[in-house]
Amino acid sequence: MSLSERAALARGHDLTLGTLLERLGRLRGDRRLVEEPGDGLHLTFTEGADVVARVAAGIAAEALPGDRVVVAAPNGYEFFLLCLGVSRAGAVPVPVNPQMRENEVAHVIDDSGAALVVRSAAEIEDEKPLDEPYPATPDDVAAVFYTSGTTGKPKGAELSHRALLGSAGAATLFPSGLRRDELVCAMPVAHIAGFSLLVMAGALGVPVYLLPKFRPDDVLDAIESRRATVFVGVPAMYRMMLEAGAEERDLRSIRLWASGADAMPADLVHRFKRMGATITLPFVGATVGQATFIDGYGMVELAGGVAMKVSPPGFDLPLIAMPRYSLKAVDDDGAEVAMGEVGELVVKGPGVLRGYHGDQEATRRALTADGWLRTGDLARRRPFGLVTLAGRKKHVIKHGGYSVFAVEVETSLEEHPDVAEAAVVGLPDARKGEVPVAVVRCAAGSSLTEDELLVWCGEHLAEYKAPVQARIVDELPRTGT
Repeated sequence: MSLSERAALARGHDLTLGTLLERLGRLRGDRRLVEEPGDGLHLTFTEGADVVARVAAGIAAEALPGDRVVVAAPNGYEFFLLCLGVSRAGAVPVPVNPQMRENEVAHVIDDSGAALVVRSAAEIEDEKPLDEPYPATPDDVAAVFYTSGTTGKPKGAELSHRALLGSAGAATLFPSGLRRDELVCAMPVAHIAGFSLLVMAGALGVPVYLLPKFRPDDVLDAIESRRATVFVGVPAMYRMMLEAGAEERDLRSIRLWASGADAMPADLVHRFKRMGATITLPFVGATVGQATFIDGYGMVELAGGVAMKVSPPGFDLPLIAMPRYSLKAVDDDGAEVAMGEVGELVVKGPGVLRGYHGDQEATRRALTADGWLRTGDLARRRPFGLVTLAGRKKHVIKHGGYSVFAVEVETSLEEHPDVAEAAVVGLPDARKGEVPVAVVRCAAGSSLTEDELLVWCGEHLAEYKAPVQARIVDELPRTGT
């Protein structure tokens, strides 16, 4: 790739999903793109670009430009390549999580008006690649990602190429060839966090070892045996890895841990930082310092992460917006709240969705007239334009005139040495409106009782925040994402 081509790629002004791997293939060539366990994919950048071009040729023979194409393949890197191939053909990929039930997939197919459903590269790719991508601009709709649907039927968020690729162009300037790096992950690629992770890893030139299914022992084995330098997961994965004996493993090769999609407990952050290291000394193999931890904030409607808390060795930094994004906390009328007060977090930037597919009313509720996204999350306004997250708007418990933020109580409960994770909800109460109650999963071998937990809460939380009931359970319910 010439210097002028590299400069154009770094600017990213004309970069689209359909041209991403073609451009990266010319830049990175035969360097390793991805490896999967066993008989899974083992591809270089050039080989990955070829798969995308052949998928695109097959899609172009079956669908028209602008058609919605549901991608319903098993989780893995091929899923990502299928989405890029659909885009290269001028159609719009609609990823669905393989953990979704058939009726949920049927809703996405029907709601999106899909012209085609693709379940594997083998069923669609053509022997002759599509050499020229269908013309598209960065502001065109690139993909439709459906929400998790925890509060009703999933809605399709229309995201542009610019939103999904973010700073991928600039990331190609990262000097990845100067040191050895490898990312281990087991994220669902159909989830916006997993998809955007693969975009960024490819742009940075960091090879991916992708496990199609998360099992804590498999992840720990992979990190330890491959001497991986980066792991990205969600808080539930970190909890499971800890319970699977992460602190007894040799994970010092990790320089960077990262998390997203849910609130990451501070205790977990610090424990995993201690398991990694800042650097590994050449020849002797000794390690120095702790790893860095990045906790990202984002959502489907924002095409991934828009803010992050960086925790370098030895200290923690506050939540900061990523370049070109603005965050503020507002009241019900849209006015910014006073310093120290809590309001709804609104976000503005290039990743904000274009709208919800076929649902103008939902789009109107989500977007302000001047382009701010109402996230449904709560944030406390801090000095210097900073905010701290305070939970979901719908997870505020009105207890006798006080506002109890469920996430704050959950964080306190998880500081108890016997509590692995906690969920706090409000139950109706005739006298006080609502009362907080806690459901917790205990650490292995714990003998903690519900009464003992309530006593602990009374000693560590203000009276109006302390749960009035507690239940200890084996598992907390989770959705497919």
